[in-house]
Amino acid sequence: MEHPEIYEDNMTPRQIVEELDRYIIEQKDAKRAVAIAVRNRWRRRQIDEPLRDEIYPKNIIMIGPTGVGKTEIARRLAKLVGAPFLKVEASKFTEVGYVGRDVESMIRDLTEIGIAQVRREHEERVAEQARLNAIEKVLDRLLPPPPKKKPPVETAVAYEEGEERNESDEVVGETFVFVPAEQAHDEERSYQRTREKFRQMLLDGKLDEREVEMELPDHSKMPMIEIFSGSGLEEMDINFKDMFGNLFPRKTKKQKVKVAEALRLFERGEAQRLIDMEKIQVEALRRVEQSGIVFLDEIDKIAGRESAHGPDVSREGVQRDLLPIVEGSTVTTKHGMVNTDHILFVAAGAFNVAKPADLIPELQGRFPIRVELKSLSVDAFVRILTEPDNALTKQYEALLATEGVKLKYTGDGVKRIAELAAQVNNKMENIGARRLATIMERMLDEVSFDAPAMSGKTVKVDAKFVDQALTDIIKDEDLSRYIL
Repeated sequence: MEHPEIYEDNMTPRQIVEELDRYIIEQKDAKRAVAIAVRNRWRRRQIDEPLRDEIYPKNIIMIGPTGVGKTEIARRLAKLVGAPFLKVEASKFTEVGYVGRDVESMIRDLTEIGIAQVRREHEERVAEQARLNAIEKVLDRLLPPPPKKKPPVETAVAYEEGEERNESDEVVGETFVFVPAEQAHDEERSYQRTREKFRQMLLDGKLDEREVEMELPDHSKMPMIEIFSGSGLEEMDINFKDMFGNLFPRKTKKQKVKVAEALRLFERGEAQRLIDMEKIQVEALRRVEQSGIVFLDEIDKIAGRESAHGPDVSREGVQRDLLPIVEGSTVTTKHGMVNTDHILFVAAGAFNVAKPADLIPELQGRFPIRVELKSLSVDAFVRILTEPDNALTKQYEALLATEGVKLKYTGDGVKRIAELAAQVNNKMENIGARRLATIMERMLDEVSFDAPAMSGKTVKVDAKFVDQALTDIIKDEDLSRYIL
């Protein structure tokens, strides 16, 4: 019943939330909503047809200011369940002409992501064999095998009485050279012993700087074809690269490359040879249809109703173009037909001007789940700076450690960073947790610049250090508007 190729496993909603908690602070309601949506897709696949095909995903609208975790929740979720994931700004469809870029292009982009994802997984499966094959090819160039000699053959040629047979004589009517079996075996054993020594040296990296000759594509002789097109060309679904690649013969040239690079090139080529692209295509299309996630950011930017003038003209047009994709339709891609019935759409927007109710009713009905993400407090900023596995403080600590500089954060220092971030967000545009990156970068500007000359030193990041680096800038509102 369940397709094994689909990587969306049977994690419970509670397990999904626990994993998201490792990277995203607060926003419990949003995490619960996406966890349930993903679990429902697993539940659907356990149900027998025809009811299974009648159960559609419960699409979600996340409402909240920028920088509170909307995009990160969707991205981490897709990574967690191994699903093809595409983030697209809804406003890009209004940029050119009346309805902007072709809305179906996001499904084509998602398909390309799915193909790349599955190809990468298949290459990982054959990586060991590809590596072994690549080693053999490099060894063939480092130590070419000796020319093959025909094995000894007994002949019925008679010799005169008293005439000694010379083993190197050519036999009449034959073209082979007679070599005694024992000598042939000795040569083969000697060659294999030498080859094994070279193999070990290759594995130990002792031959990396040696050069070998190999055939590489000659890009200088490739025909140059430039295509200038509008947004409508993608509807033609033409793969010009494949078409012209078959039209013109592929040129190659012999070139010397270092062993390490040759090994990498051969490994990549062998991996491509060992995988089955037809299987990859079938598996990727199924995964896109059953597990794909599209994150529609800035959906509030197209939430205006039709008006007679200005940028609002195209908004309802974009909504109507999005509607069939979200409702479920079949999109033509160069890899085949993709049905969007069971793709999960997660929309997000600040909705500080428009409201979800400003979307056309049909589109509203396709996003039944609404979750509101809260603005981040000082305490939340402190947790963001310390708790996640990828916390900013840990990132800067690791970066400066490469120069031999140790960053030591104190509790009051971290709290002061959080307070200043919240203060700047209140005075100016509220960009949420993204303000922390701005504050941290400015605060450690001098240390980052001088780090190569500070090897072995410890920098204590306490409240005093933070104030010395930032207070003057924050007091000068005009200056902070540009710097922070």
